[in-house]
Formats: sequence, C-alpha cells, structure tokens
Amino acid sequence: MKAVGYKNAGPLDGAGALADIEVDKPTATGRDLLVQVQAVSVNPVDYKIRANRPPEGDEHAILGWDAVGEVVEVGNETSMFKVGDVVWYAGAIDRSGTNAEYHLVDERIVGRKPSSITAAEAASLPLTTLTAYEMLFDRLRVAAPVPGAAPAVVIIGGSGGVGSIAIQLLRALTDMTVIATASRPETQDWVKDLGAHHVLDHSKPLTPQIEALGIGQPGYVFSTTHTHQYIEQIAEFIAPQGRFGLIDDPESLNIMPFKTKAISTHWELMFTRSLFGTADISRQHDILNEVADLIDAGKIRSTATQTLGKIDAATLTRAHEILETNKAKGKLVLEGF
Repeated sequence: MKAVGYKNAGPLDGAGALADIEVDKPTATGRDLLVQVQAVSVNPVDYKIRANRPPEGDEHAILGWDAVGEVVEVGNETSMFKVGDVVWYAGAIDRSGTNAEYHLVDERIVGRKPSSITAAEAASLPLTTLTAYEMLFDRLRVAAPVPGAAPAVVIIGGSGGVGSIAIQLLRALTDMTVIATASRPETQDWVKDLGAHHVLDHSKPLTPQIEALGIGQPGYVFSTTHTHQYIEQIAEFIAPQGRFGLIDDPESLNIMPFKTKAISTHWELMFTRSLFGTADISRQHDILNEVADLIDAGKIRSTATQTLGKIDAATLTRAHEILETNKAKGKLVLEGF
C-alpha cells in the first residue's frame, strides 16, 4: 500500500525526510479496526516528531494522527463498529500513523464520522477536538465554578487548530464567556467568527486588556502556545484558586508565580489514554460521537481552512512547512492518494 514516511529525524530538506513509500497492508486483530484512509489533517505533533524522533531500526516511520476513512476489516474482539462504517479518529502516538492508504486503530478511540460534512472537513477535527474537550471538561473542569471568579475562559492562541475548536465547544456546551487571543487582523476575525465574545491581542500586555472588559478576573486560562511568554501575565489576571492548562512544550516553565493564588496547573496530552491503556480509554469514543452529533446539529463547524491536495510526500512537506511558521489559521487537510 502507499504511504508517506521518513528515514531520519531532522529538517524537511535533510536526508531521509518525508518520502513516498510502499509498505505491507496490515491486518486487523483484537480490538483493532483496519481503516481505508480517505482524508487526513496535519498537526504540530507531526513536525515535532519528524524533527526529533528517529525511526526504529531501518524502517520508515509513518506520521499522521488525524483520519477519516471506511472500516474495511475488524478484529475478533471488536464490538463498536462493522465493515462499511465511516469513522474519524486521532490515533495513538506509539503506533504507525495515518499517512497511509490503510491504518490500524483501536476502536475505543474511534467515533462515527459526522454525516453532514465531507471527509476532508471532518479530518480537521479529531486530534484538536479531543485535546480541547479533555482540557476544558476533564482537566480544567469548567463546569465546576471557581469561587468568586468570572465565569470566563481565556484561550491564548485562539486561532490555531485547538483554539478554534475550544471556542466552539465552550459556546455549544457552556454559558461561559470566551476570551480568545489573536494578534493579526485575519486571525482576530477568525476567532470572532467562531464565537469568541472578546478578542485580545497577545502581542500586547494582556492584563490591562482583560481589566478593560470589566467582567472581573477569569477563573480559567487555556494556553495553546508560547506559554512561557505569558506565565507571569496569567498569574496577574487569573482569579485566586483559578485553573490553568497548557498543551505546548516550553523548554522551561516557572509556575512559582501561581503559588500565592493557589492556581492549579493541568497539562493535557490527548494521547495519554491510548498510550497507557487507561481504564477510561473509551471516553475518546464517546467524545468523538458527542461532537459528531453537535456538528450534525449545526452547533459546531469544521476548522479546516485549506485542502492542500492528495496525501503524498510533496503535499505533506508543504503542510509541515506551513505549520512550522507557527502562523497557521485553523487546520490544513489532505484528501485521497
């Protein structure tokens, strides 16, 4: 089967970078589904792993952690899906990725594809949706009020893939005030269009901008990028006993400024449940199905902003190049082989 892989960790223009390859078609066993991939999207985790994690042995490593496709084979222990079902999922970081014609995935982290949108539109969402949903409702527990705090969530980096769906989840599932940050006119317009009540410019001091809103100190902050640059500001404007979450990978993170306010800190990795086979691993199945219902009800929309082309090395290289600028808006998707 066709796939795209890399031989050596490093830059896109280095030896052993992304290449079109042929590999054996896998077989479904146990709780696995074999999915014929129709569309994928590209996430920052793709280029971070490509740049830093060498493949095992002499084989190519295949990236990709978002997919939509049709189930063509099921393992002997499966019960949630059947051949012919069209599904969406974000996969597992310790398994071969979705940049391949056929892909194996544990059914417990798979949901039904929303029926009202295309495969490419749906492919933009699983990883970012799971990340945002788990952070908001499992880690920050936005449904549990912070005493005395404004019922508001500040999303730093609101125009990226995770921020784009986090805004929509909050608007669809809560009555929280959504405050998103964006620094360029086009990204500010994007987050407003997605439903943010207020938009702040993160290239300028945040505390005065939040104070100017007149709503009080927000109880929750969700940082999606460059967290180390904002940590002291967050400590200033977040409410006492507030909850702070992040998903990026700062080289260092000094949370001592949080101590006097007793700010809880939460790190979200959507691969944790699949990586450790947690007792609640099937929660990701439930989340994806819930969000599929929200999409089909018109309450959430795709965050795909550009379909780059088919799934091959040239197109994926272009996607990695765009993401490495850290200026992407929404999600980049690829469709077909």
